[in-house]
Amino acid sequence: MLQPARRKYRKEQKGRNTGIATRGNSVAFGDFGLKCTDRGRLTARQLEAARRAISRHVKRGGRIWIRVFPDKPISSKPAEVRMGNGKGNPEFYVAEIQPGKIVFEILGVPEELAREAFRLAAAKLPLRTTFVARMVGQ
Repeated sequence: MLQPARRKYRKEQKGRNTGIATRGNSVAFGDFGLKCTDRGRLTARQLEAARRAISRHVKRGGRIWIRVFPDKPISSKPAEVRMGNGKGNPEFYVAEIQPGKIVFEILGVPEELAREAFRLAAAKLPLRTTFVARMVGQ
């Protein structure tokens, strides 16, 4: 699963996920992409499940890019622990997603195969997504 190799600080504040994606909002590497139209978080496990779904569907053909990286630690306290006594330990990592962000890209497969692969991947993700193709001239 994806997670940072090392961080300057183990824990991070919650923050607010606002605005729309101004970077990473167009297909840059492949021919087709899976674009999120919702705002939210994608965990490393969800990204890995979606990646596996795409890889299994396209089999040996094509090249896949994951355009987001889960670098935000989410901490939680253990079950049945009283309030207070500091912040919990980091449990997993998430990627914060704004509307318009491209999550996956694929190259070297026909459009129908890419559509079906992204449909299977979208079923593994908690956000609404749409299929996009590279703009002509890019």
